[in-house]
Amino acid sequence: MPTVVLMDVSLSMTRPVSLDGIEEFQRKNLAVHGLNMLFEHMASNYRLEFTSLMAFSSLWELLVPFTRDYNALQEALSNLEDYDKTCVEAALNGVSNVVQQEWGSACPCQLQMTDAMDNLEELLCLSGGDGQIFTMEGPLCMKSVQTMFGKLIDLVYSPFHAVLHCGNLSSDVQVFPRPEPVVMDEEVEPMPRTVSTDLEIVGFIEIADIASPPVISRHLVLPIAVNKDVDEVGTGTTDELEEEPSASQMAGKSPNFCVLLHGSLKVEGMVALVQLGPEWYGILYSQADSKKKSNLMMSLFDPGPEPLPWLGKISHLGPISEAADNPYGEDDSKSPFPVQPQVKRSYAQNVTVWIKASGLQTDVQKILRNARKLPDKTQTFYKELNRLRKAALAFGFWELLKGVADLLERECTMLPDSAHPDAAFQLSHAAQQLKLASTGDSQYAAFDHNIVPMHTDFSS
Repeated sequence: MPTVVLMDVSLSMTRPVSLDGIEEFQRKNLAVHGLNMLFEHMASNYRLEFTSLMAFSSLWELLVPFTRDYNALQEALSNLEDYDKTCVEAALNGVSNVVQQEWGSACPCQLQMTDAMDNLEELLCLSGGDGQIFTMEGPLCMKSVQTMFGKLIDLVYSPFHAVLHCGNLSSDVQVFPRPEPVVMDEEVEPMPRTVSTDLEIVGFIEIADIASPPVISRHLVLPIAVNKDVDEVGTGTTDELEEEPSASQMAGKSPNFCVLLHGSLKVEGMVALVQLGPEWYGILYSQADSKKKSNLMMSLFDPGPEPLPWLGKISHLGPISEAADNPYGEDDSKSPFPVQPQVKRSYAQNVTVWIKASGLQTDVQKILRNARKLPDKTQTFYKELNRLRKAALAFGFWELLKGVADLLERECTMLPDSAHPDAAFQLSHAAQQLKLASTGDSQYAAFDHNIVPMHTDFSS
């Protein structure tokens, strides 16, 4: 996710801070010192993060748009000017505009502020609760600033290093952005589950079989260079990383399994199934960006033994060579997926579901159309009536039964003189049965009970 640094440049930031007899510093100097500490860390360990610098007082100004050039960010900090009063509301509107223009409305971003604690805590709650406020402990001094920014770095900007294994091959990698812990709500005692630092490839699947699976997050996987000509996570300066580096650039000149894997997945059109922890899986795949430059990506599934229903349980998958017959056929004309469940799923049954009001309206109109064609459509009329009755009873939608009963009584009063006499009897009978069911009395509201046509002298 991108980072927005919002710097207060109002006159209050020029107030002096006494540091035990040493030369006086302004509050602005302490903030600049802490931000320089943050930018230096990100330039060395988190350089793929896009960061923007904004200044605000009563108005706001975008000093540095989103970039990976941390030299430009530090240079802008050294050239800050002082303005008038503080207005946080205008600044937040500015952040919203800048982030939405660059990343869209669905992108979260880092934003930490230290003033007006109550208001900021309320702001975090209104924005979804995903955030934290960092404040300095003790007096305003360089040490307090360093401690506060150190906590921020450790929590948010520490790189995630892991080892990617595949049989006897392995590679040191960095996963960006850092995978967040996942809590499963349906568990009796929810516990945060974290991605293991040992990522084990357990198999390979064709892209067509994996389709477009639901994932909880996506991450860039970068090989960590080991040759002495490059630094820890790649080659080049911060300026060169303004464009996202490829796997081969990050690995340098040394042979690297991660680069081999990336190229193989791209050429073969397959994905690698990777185990993230106990009963937790994801996939590794090659993805081309808008610049036609491919990257090795990792998508995380929901924790569980069966994250993708059409694949079945991951532990039941195995190599093709162990199958009695090739599950794809001799000419790749068939596929073993989707795996057919042993028990027929509830959504495969002929059930009634009303997601939108239009669906309910359609079912009611269908009953009324058949009602106007009685007695010719008697069987169809009662079939649709019982289908709606069962759905209403299942949902506890008693008002619907009463409402449809009123509609049937209204249709009965509007029958033309030429209508068949049996139509009025059937409509009155159906309306009465629906009213009885709407009372919730078990004698009339049994789910398995069906309303049957009324036998009359006119019935055939």
